[in-house]
Amino acid sequence: MACYPRNARANRSLCLSKKETESVREKAIIVGVSGVSGDRWETEEHLDELELLADTAGAEVMDRMVQERKKPDPAYYIGKGKAKLLAGLSSELKANLIIFDDDLSPAQTRNLEKLSGKKVIDRSALILDIFANRAKTREARTQVELAQLRYMLPRLTRQWTHLSRQVGGIGTRGPGETQLEVDRRLIRKRIDSLERDLVKIEKQRQQRRKHRQDVFKAALVGYTNVGKSTLLNALTESEVFVENRLFATLDATIRELKLSERDRVLLIDTVGFIRKLPHHLIASFKSTLEEAQEAELLIHVIDITNPVMDEQIETVQQVLTELKLNSKPTLFVFNKIDQVGNPNVIAALRERYKPAVFISAARGMFLNDFQQALLEYVREEDQELIYTVPAADGDVVAKIYRLAEVLDKKYEQDRVILRVLIRARHAAQLNALIQAKGYPVETLSRENIAGHA
Repeated sequence: MACYPRNARANRSLCLSKKETESVREKAIIVGVSGVSGDRWETEEHLDELELLADTAGAEVMDRMVQERKKPDPAYYIGKGKAKLLAGLSSELKANLIIFDDDLSPAQTRNLEKLSGKKVIDRSALILDIFANRAKTREARTQVELAQLRYMLPRLTRQWTHLSRQVGGIGTRGPGETQLEVDRRLIRKRIDSLERDLVKIEKQRQQRRKHRQDVFKAALVGYTNVGKSTLLNALTESEVFVENRLFATLDATIRELKLSERDRVLLIDTVGFIRKLPHHLIASFKSTLEEAQEAELLIHVIDITNPVMDEQIETVQQVLTELKLNSKPTLFVFNKIDQVGNPNVIAALRERYKPAVFISAARGMFLNDFQQALLEYVREEDQELIYTVPAADGDVVAKIYRLAEVLDKKYEQDRVILRVLIRARHAAQLNALIQAKGYPVETLSRENIAGHA
């Protein structure tokens, strides 16, 4: 597991290769502070998740330490006395890595590393490392490297001179400038370069979005490892990578789901959320998460078997609020119900969360219920209209058939009367064209629309 960005071509020598990471598992001690981020039991829960994160990154957790403090020590976070005990424990267990569940300041990290002689990282650095290892596409790699550089900038310790090859090298140092200042300036230039790359990538993404404007879009959101990709695969017969680990997939994956002859949905599988998600990462992944912003419906997938399910739901809601997505309509999807023994649990959740469906994506249970609920959202703004068009105007008739479902067709002399079911967005477009030609448009009652398939 590396603690520095892996994605810049010039700095790969600082990091372990994937093969080396798999064969050499670092030995780690994880540390949490009770009273700062929650009660003792809550801190233990957080450390359970931190242990899973460490395992995903390729580390073996040898032990954990919990310190009770009302506020962090500015020099050592857990206090110098506890830090000395931690240093002794790491030597005794031959651990070479110490992971803190909360973010450390650069000074705290330096002090702890100097005292213990071990590598010290915090939760943000660990998550960034996992993302670096899992990023596959050019966009994801660019976003992760940008997040890592932003994170590492205030933590510089003269390890960035290799970047000089990318931004000019000789002749770039100012008079009297220290090597650390040069390194810091080189990183800022690299950040500027990556930000320009992301602007180009976003323009390409916007071009792709134009071709999807007329299709209903729903984004799968939720805590990491709740089964979003498994659900996507089950619904669309895709082969999106699935693994029982945190952050198995990073890139936004889009697949089409056909609900009926005329109803189709683009399902967007987004990166999973997690508590204490690094802000640098959210900022860097803005363009990927904008796929969710384009969606008309959020499908919040929840692991019903997780003992801290409520906290995970709250974490997701907080991230959605930060991304300004909390106002979108949301369908709650409780997954893994095949592992629930008490039916009263489902009954209680059904009352508490509305609208909600209960499924098992892995076993394909009740997916029809989910698709029916999704179909109701897709057809929520359907309009039933009657268009009266000259039979000779083949272009308009063809466009009606392309944008609407024709429920009934009748000929009267030289006119064709079409009763259609149409999306609101398509109706506005079509009505403007038809009314501009002087053809009549009649709006019918919505009371029987839901019955049309």
